[in-house]
Amino acid sequence: MNGILSAQMRQAGMPYKLVFGVELPRLQAIAAEFPCNRELAQALWNENIRECKILASLLMPHDEMCPEIADIWVDEMPTAEIAQICTMHLLSQEAWSAELAFQWIATNDTMRQLCGFLILARMLQQGAELNERAELELRDQAEALLDKSNLHLKKAIQATLGRLNQQKL
Repeated sequence: MNGILSAQMRQAGMPYKLVFGVELPRLQAIAAEFPCNRELAQALWNENIRECKILASLLMPHDEMCPEIADIWVDEMPTAEIAQICTMHLLSQEAWSAELAFQWIATNDTMRQLCGFLILARMLQQGAELNERAELELRDQAEALLDKSNLHLKKAIQATLGRLNQQKL
């Protein structure tokens, strides 16, 4: 436990039952000691504890994650931090990720939009290319949301557009 970080997170109003303040690299080291396991990941996800949610995204087997579970997890995401970690380590790695991301950015739900843009940014960073229709849809959604978004969503939109523009160079 990192008592200082834990206290700061509680003071900042983190919406968890419990916060240990353990940093991501330490959680990644802990996760590396265990085999990926859907039952364990699901049990960890169901806990309202920051570190459990992070470990869940690290321990969920990629081949057992599906769009239906992703939808449930996104509905239960408590913070942008969890969204960033979950999309980076799990949700952007799936064959169905882009399709789901486009569905999410077209909703009125801020967390779904955030996750959608984070997935697309990660995929673009890893070299994925969008066809013309997908690129136009992405730009249209980004333009519609950019001015009325919260800080986390604005940053995700800007990162996605930045990566898309880098590909065009």
